[in-house]
Amino acid sequence: MPELPEVETSRRGIAPWLEGMRVENVVVRERRLRWPVPAEIDRLLPGEIIHSIRRRAKYLLFDTDAGILLLHLGMSGSVRIIDHSEPAAKHDHVDIVIEDGKALRFRDPRRFGSMLWTNDVGKHPLLRDLGPEPLGEEFDGDYLWQAARGRRISIKQFIMNGAVVVGVGNIYASESLFLAGIHPLRRADRVAMPRMQLLATSIRSVLQQAIEAGGTTLRDYYGGDGEPGYFRQQLEVYAREGEPCRRCKSPIAAVVLGQRSTFYCKRCQR
Repeated sequence: MPELPEVETSRRGIAPWLEGMRVENVVVRERRLRWPVPAEIDRLLPGEIIHSIRRRAKYLLFDTDAGILLLHLGMSGSVRIIDHSEPAAKHDHVDIVIEDGKALRFRDPRRFGSMLWTNDVGKHPLLRDLGPEPLGEEFDGDYLWQAARGRRISIKQFIMNGAVVVGVGNIYASESLFLAGIHPLRRADRVAMPRMQLLATSIRSVLQQAIEAGGTTLRDYYGGDGEPGYFRQQLEVYAREGEPCRRCKSPIAAVVLGQRSTFYCKRCQR
């Protein structure tokens, strides 16, 4: 599933082509995504200028005067800029055609992604209860430590909770905890303040590195330019069970935590 770096990579790939451009038409070939594509999208978007494309958690937000398009890539979705004359393939569900003959094409083989419409991001039920952005000014070790008071769940489950901080998915949680030297099963409320500060710094560092590398290619994720991400080549622990730790040479261990595979080094993480 595309995580925050993949979504941010997609945003950076499509924004230069779409921001400031007028929408000529919206072609919806399949409305049956995770939720039905609302009629407002193909009724209200044509004629509107896309002022900006933002990211909130794993959602892309297309700002127009008429409202805001919310796009989520789901498990297998991708967006790319094409010539609108390019024939649509089987899983190309929506095109947003802009004034220069280009189009944003949304492809989603599994149809777990979504395209929704809102006039108020802050009140939208999918966004209103989200925690701070991990790359934003509100997120730091002090915030994490305060939020963890009384939380008896594992630190990995804690940082993957979108109400605590958004966008720290399974891959990047494992990598951040390794970088910070924190065992993923340690209780959140038993991580001391200095280690929380290191964890916050590690989360920010891992996500920034992943964005610079274009995300992590797992299964069928591709960025906004149609190119795969390359952060997988830099993974320290994720999906490396039994392989030697690059720090201490001990074999990487794995455990299932919250129905997700969790990878860590028994020697480096305490």
